[in-house]
Amino acid sequence: MCGIAGIYSVSAAVPQAALTQLAAALHHRGPDATGYYQTARLGLVHTRLSIIDLAGGNQPLYTRDRQLCVVANGEIYNHIELRATLEARGHVFSTHSDCETILHAYREYGDDFVRHLFGMFAFALYDVARDRLLLARDRLGIKPLFIKADSAGVVFASEIKALLPAGEPARIEPDALLQYFQSNFISGARTIVAGIEKVWPGELVEVRGGRITARRRYWQLSDVEPLEISYAEAARRFDDLMATVVQQHLRADVPFGVFLSGGVDSSTLVALIRRYSDQPLHTYSVGFPGAAVNNELATARRIAEQFHTQHTELALSERELLAVLPDTIAVSGELMADYANLPTWLLARRASVDVKVVLSGEGGDEVFAGYGRYRAPRIKRLWQALQHPGSGGYRTRGLAKSVSVADLFNGSDVESIARAPFIQAWRAANPRWSNLARMQYTDIATWLADDLLVKADRMMMAHGVEGRVPFLDHRVVEFGLALPDRLKVEGRTGKIFLRRWAEQFLPKDHLWSKKKGFTVPVREWLRGERMAQLGAACRGHAAFQAMRTESLTRLIDRQSRSGDETTFVWALLQYGLWYERFMEGRTGTLHDWVGAAAT
Repeated sequence: MCGIAGIYSVSAAVPQAALTQLAAALHHRGPDATGYYQTARLGLVHTRLSIIDLAGGNQPLYTRDRQLCVVANGEIYNHIELRATLEARGHVFSTHSDCETILHAYREYGDDFVRHLFGMFAFALYDVARDRLLLARDRLGIKPLFIKADSAGVVFASEIKALLPAGEPARIEPDALLQYFQSNFISGARTIVAGIEKVWPGELVEVRGGRITARRRYWQLSDVEPLEISYAEAARRFDDLMATVVQQHLRADVPFGVFLSGGVDSSTLVALIRRYSDQPLHTYSVGFPGAAVNNELATARRIAEQFHTQHTELALSERELLAVLPDTIAVSGELMADYANLPTWLLARRASVDVKVVLSGEGGDEVFAGYGRYRAPRIKRLWQALQHPGSGGYRTRGLAKSVSVADLFNGSDVESIARAPFIQAWRAANPRWSNLARMQYTDIATWLADDLLVKADRMMMAHGVEGRVPFLDHRVVEFGLALPDRLKVEGRTGKIFLRRWAEQFLPKDHLWSKKKGFTVPVREWLRGERMAQLGAACRGHAAFQAMRTESLTRLIDRQSRSGDETTFVWALLQYGLWYERFMEGRTGTLHDWVGAAAT
């Protein structure tokens, strides 16, 4: 795992100082080595976290004639198979790096080359002869890539904060702010910073002469067709698929571990790793002793004992969790208020003592339909669809229970702007899919890409740990989404296929127990005198000037009285901290509140 960045200027020379500054902003993503490529108007940057070909894999990488150059972040999991195919066609490799296959695949297959790459990646490939830069991101958006284009040229980087203007405040993107307070994250191409966009998952961007000249999606999940198949046949296919996927995800020249929650996904992953690898396996679990939320440390411990892993448990207090809140915002740069950022940050810090690669079960609920919201009564969805049209009654509710986002902000059409990513995803879904498949697709296209995967990447990379997510290999995602509804949901139980399939590894009582979910006890923190102090810090704060004062006051007062606006207040706090850090460049009253709460 690494950091990449670059500048492609329309006319001016690219100063080395600008490239050095980009490298410094991404050093935490790649502390092992830094490399540069530079011409008169183009500069590429790579910061390396060494995982494969430790001795020979420094980047940039080149073809032998030095007419192609690449800087890449991520892993090409099928690099061994792809290398063999390319060598059989006469290609000569210079290293054992998995990322060198990107160069030779481009030379062999032209613009169709990305389809031959199976993995998680974001890269920049420069074609010297054609003076052409290609930026690409993996199919599911596991690895990040941001781009900023203006009259001077194009700048890109693995993280937003590398692209923030030096010495001056960034500008807030108003529509993105509405999305954030609707759903806890910002989806689609927009970011919270005006002028900075995401490269879409599965997108290829062409830049020539410092200008973006073409953008296209090389892969679309909506192309997957529903499959009528028996359980027996699906299980046979999945056996073969997971044998390939898991073994490819275990390719590394460094030790690896697993974040083990004790749920179906991470437990199944541990079982599969044990099937295909005899290397020592580290597992890591987290719990919150004394809190009212579910604690699955004992469940995870039983799985660790069954598969003889080297198991580590973190029992975290509220003060430990709150203390790292400003750090999680600083390393992310993006606006995303997932509670799980805090324990993930601390788990990654602990895991970094032992390993450089951590696998997790991220994506299992979306791919195999595990969430309870997928089983909501049809009449409820119809009612929601009437009140909030556009997404089939799905993903209609905002963060606040007592106030809508339209009540919180001035302006026309506020709700449709705030809900736009969900409406667009619902409409982009394959018309031959069931409503269940549409809900899965909507989550994969929005919440998974722009919340869960952001959390996994930023919190792990803050500690030089590469996160791998086998259930989000595009072949597994295509398989899971195509399954018939009867292999996904049965009555009030979801994830039917994966539970049945995993019975060959795990106890039935473990697999078929009610899903408890992973919850951080934030509600317990935002009560009483502490909440009163937070409310006082929020009122009149510069970050919240665009909000209607009466609506904001009502929400804060309701949280103080009943505690049922926790999700909104947490998002409010996160935005305020982000604003102080990235807009004002200082630690203000909200940072002071966190400091006091954590002591």
